[in-house]
Amino acid sequence: MKILICGAQGFIGRHISLALQKAGHEVCHGVRRPQAVTGTGPAEIAIDYAHDTDPAIWETRLRQLGQVDVVINAVGILNETSRLRFDAIHRDAPVALFRAAEKCGVKSVVQISALGGRQEAEHPDIMTGYMQSKRAADNMLMESGLTYLVLRPSLVVGVDGGSSQLFRILASLPVLGLPGRGEQQVQPVHMDDLCTAINIWLANATRSNLVLNAVGPQAMSYRRMLEIYRQAMGMPAQTMFPIPMSVMRVSARLATLLPQTTLTPDSLDMLEQDNVADAQPFAAHLHRPAISHEDWFAGIPANMLASTAIAAWSLPLFRYVLALVWFVTAALSFGIYPISGSLALLQPLGLSGAPAMFMLMAASSLDLCLGLATLFWPRRILWLMQIALIVGYSCIIAIYSPEYYLHPFGPVLKNLPILALLAFLFAHQRDAQ
Repeated sequence: MKILICGAQGFIGRHISLALQKAGHEVCHGVRRPQAVTGTGPAEIAIDYAHDTDPAIWETRLRQLGQVDVVINAVGILNETSRLRFDAIHRDAPVALFRAAEKCGVKSVVQISALGGRQEAEHPDIMTGYMQSKRAADNMLMESGLTYLVLRPSLVVGVDGGSSQLFRILASLPVLGLPGRGEQQVQPVHMDDLCTAINIWLANATRSNLVLNAVGPQAMSYRRMLEIYRQAMGMPAQTMFPIPMSVMRVSARLATLLPQTTLTPDSLDMLEQDNVADAQPFAAHLHRPAISHEDWFAGIPANMLASTAIAAWSLPLFRYVLALVWFVTAALSFGIYPISGSLALLQPLGLSGAPAMFMLMAASSLDLCLGLATLFWPRRILWLMQIALIVGYSCIIAIYSPEYYLHPFGPVLKNLPILALLAFLFAHQRDAQ
């Protein structure tokens, strides 16, 4: 079959595409930024769910592709921005696509939706904007004349998935604060099960309309999920402490002012609503139990999972600490430490008066610039420059003030861990091309 996958560059869309190609289907990718396709790779067309809300736009695209048998909608966002709105991306653009699909003779649609909270049916008023927009598209599809599969996954597990990477990072921290006591219920599903469910449905020549809650075999607490991630990384038990929900809600509102999309009032609300469902219908569709947490990362070395998770928070931590060292050093040299004392340190080099003051101010300015560059311009050349500077300082001190190497506080010896930190940053730095 010829299948158009919208959102093929995302985590879910990418895996669905690979699974469908492996099953022998002809796949076309709908993506925001198409790339030149070489060889036998899937064709790509440009789509923009933020603006493509007119069925005519989609009808033109579908007809240009030729006879498309199946459309898969795997586009979604977790948080809104000024440009990306839930209603446009989760409701208006998909509905326009569904209507165009009907006109163009598309046989079936697969809608990747989302699992709601435990009380969604009884209290629809508590649904977040994210869930309301998802349900609106689901309902419009179910009211159309298209044959459909609506998959409503819980948290999706995969080594390259955004949420899985986030949870591994959190689980790898030495100490972690939990929202409340971390007893909120989740029911993660593995990415492979999601792909298998789609392939099984497509393989049925007499496929019927189906809405499936795609969940793992067992519900678990948020705390327990993080413990499972930590065990998968081969790490000892983590120190966890509760954070009152009132504090979490205030923190979530304040966090919206920062350049991040992880902690928001909506994400906190969805976590509190217990993201679980009956696992039996999904298992019956798969003809087997869904993948259990013991096999989430089967075949992937624990040390690889741990190293990537730890690097995700340790690298920025090292940068911020290093920048702080440069900033404090600059501030001390600019006058917090008595200028006379700083000038006295330059006398063994034969510097005094105006030349010494110039050298002090130049060194202080250089420290300030290095601190700013460490924060805003991380590059391999920057780490090499800092290594060279520290080695140069150390050599000068060895020649003109060797007594500092024997100082009981070890002011020069403390350069060694900083050099090791710079070597670590250099080794992990991937400069933008």
